[in-house]
Formats: sequence, structure tokens, C-alpha cells
Amino acid sequence: MLKQRILSGWTFMRVLYLAIGVLVIIQSVADKQWFGLLPGGYFAAMAVFRFGCAAGGCFSGSCNYDPAEKTAAKPGEAEVEKIKTKP
Repeated sequence: MLKQRILSGWTFMRVLYLAIGVLVIIQSVADKQWFGLLPGGYFAAMAVFRFGCAAGGCFSGSCNYDPAEKTAAKPGEAEVEKIKTKP
């Protein structure tokens, strides 16, 4: 399953995340700024293991939210809630 997740579904965003991650890692090593390995590694891992926005789930609408399940008032109708007062 992990092999399939790594090798399939490559999109432009995944390639971009991988390129940014690798570039940050290379630049961090070249400048001996070892703290830069963390963000570079994170971006590269997002691309390789397909999680976060590199998976394409942030803006594509692929989340499990179903707006039809939400019971909303129709246009022109208002929800009325009665408030009981003490006599």
C-alpha cells in the first residue's frame, strides 16, 4: 500500500512540493544552516508520502463533507426559536 501511495498519483503540486523540499535541503546543507533541514524535509515528505496539501485534498473539494446533509433553511425562510420567559 505504501509503495502504491508513493509511486502513483503524481501531480504538478506533488512535484513542486518535492522540488521545493529538495532545494531547501540542498541550500541548508550548502550554507550549513542545519535547522533548514526540518522544513525542507517536511515539504519533501509531503510530496513523497502524499499527505497534506501535496495530496491535493486542500482545495480540490475531496474532503468528506456533504453539504446535502446539513439542514438549512430555504432562501426567504428564517429559523425561529422561541424563548421562554419567567412569569
